[in-house]
Amino acid sequence: MKLLTKDQLDRLIENGKKQREAEQEGRCIDFPPVVKLFTPDAAATWLLTEIDPDEPDFAFGLCDLGLGFPELGNVSLAELAEVRGVLGLPVERDLSFKASKPLSVYADEARKAQRITV
Repeated sequence: MKLLTKDQLDRLIENGKKQREAEQEGRCIDFPPVVKLFTPDAAATWLLTEIDPDEPDFAFGLCDLGLGFPELGNVSLAELAEVRGVLGLPVERDLSFKASKPLSVYADEARKAQRITV
């Protein structure tokens, strides 16, 4: 399974462009996540909101490696494609995920729970 569909990739890049424009005006957009990725045989989860249009390998979102410290940050899509869980399974896209709130709300909830909860 591909990590991202073409539609998701397009939306992530578009969000990256909008974020850059907002930052030039001194603002920040709190997008809802476009996609949820996870390891089916480990506790890692990523909620991604945007991709840097100049560096399309780098996505931004809420990253949880399953160690109790979810954080906002950048992640390499190439590296995610190489990640394997304890049984050797690759990262998957959650086909049923539909964001219901902005990323900051997911981040606040994750910090309190010490893991991403959706």
